[in-house]
Amino acid sequence: MKTLETLTFECETGNYHTFCPISCVAWLYQKIEDSFFLVVGTKTCGYFSQNALGVMIFAEPRYAMAELEEGDISAQLDDQEESKRLRLRIKRDRNPSVIIWIGTCTTEIIKMDLEGIAPKLETEPGAPIVVARANGLDYAFTQGEDTVLAAMTHRCPEHKSLEYKQKQDLIYDSDIPPIEPRRDNLKGKKSEIHPPLVLSGSLPSTVAPQLNSELERQSVRVSGWLPSQRYTELPALGEGVYVCGVNPFLSRTATTLMRRKKCRLIGAPFPIGPDGTRAWIEKICSVLGIKPHGLKERENQVWDNLKDYLGLITGKSVFFTGDNLSEISLARFLIRCGMTVYEIGIPYMDKRYQAAELALLRNTCKEMGIPTPRIVEKPDNYNQVQRMRELHPDLAITGMAHANPSEARGIDTKWSVEFTFAQIHGSTNARDVLELVTRPLRRNNNLEHLGWTDLSKQTTTRLSTNREIVRIDR
Repeated sequence: MKTLETLTFECETGNYHTFCPISCVAWLYQKIEDSFFLVVGTKTCGYFSQNALGVMIFAEPRYAMAELEEGDISAQLDDQEESKRLRLRIKRDRNPSVIIWIGTCTTEIIKMDLEGIAPKLETEPGAPIVVARANGLDYAFTQGEDTVLAAMTHRCPEHKSLEYKQKQDLIYDSDIPPIEPRRDNLKGKKSEIHPPLVLSGSLPSTVAPQLNSELERQSVRVSGWLPSQRYTELPALGEGVYVCGVNPFLSRTATTLMRRKKCRLIGAPFPIGPDGTRAWIEKICSVLGIKPHGLKERENQVWDNLKDYLGLITGKSVFFTGDNLSEISLARFLIRCGMTVYEIGIPYMDKRYQAAELALLRNTCKEMGIPTPRIVEKPDNYNQVQRMRELHPDLAITGMAHANPSEARGIDTKWSVEFTFAQIHGSTNARDVLELVTRPLRRNNNLEHLGWTDLSKQTTTRLSTNREIVRIDR
């Protein structure tokens, strides 16, 4: 057990009880519009993608499954020749700007050298190949996106050094138009334009412009996103470029940006909830030397618009079993909303990348006057279920495997995977987060209003002497 001031960390070294990370294809193919994803694995990988996510139905033009056969596993077939044939077919049929190979558990076990094959195939005309490992042996659910973005970082163009003038303004390269300098209200003179800022994290095309707009209100210009809408529009990276993440699970991408591309990472809380969004913008502004304005007033306005939801969850308790690696940010936001968090389970914890978020969590608990929840990394499945039984929270945000058993024991649940696919970033989308959180609670309130007994709280299981089980389910 480790303690960071008032935060308590535990590690139970349990297995990942999460979705397979190859599911990142489900949202990345929508973000990178000119891409093609090729998952290399077994029938099980294909069944998961098709049945659990429906990717095969909606992404068929830009998604395929390369199924390994016995000959591949026993090294009787030529991997390079087969990969070449698939690449030529994809290029002919779909003509993407980039092909992204997704490695799975099977490619790891048989030591298939995807990284060695890809450069040999790129010597011939066609789309470039980006190789990303997204196997469930080493990575949790959303870390699939982390491996893809880290691999894509190496394909970003090099950023040319900025040229400064010994004057008031900062001159950018010709391909980056300068921003109109704003006037400092205190000194009455022009302030310098800030260095390039790149944001990392895959967000829907409707959410990314919202964060751009939030920063533009503070005279902060976003130079690009990783990933971009199109592979051909990847942002330039290099020395002098500042990067900041919007998702809590992109620690590998952040490390690659710093070590390989020599970018400067802005360690900020993540823009989830009005409190997190304000802290995120404040940190970016402080690093870039810009004085923010109107953030507190805007945050208060958002909180006023959430009063109808806050009345439902104030005083309620919640338990996170751990699934999508956004648990710290979600817990911090719900604590600010008035909830008590018993435990934050998380599959993987990078304390350096989430340092600012952990500090904000600690300060939030202090301001709300509640004890800080314990954080359990890689929770043991059996032990965590026992703790949840004892604490009996009002709501459990959990993976799909734990949902039905928890409901049968009278604990309302919400699938954590829903927060992954929902629009939860920025102040504007705070209502969407609370809509998901309060849905089980509102359902029970409606049942009581209609005169129905809240069956989720009255669920019982009785084992009689003749081993007859009597169960009342919803």
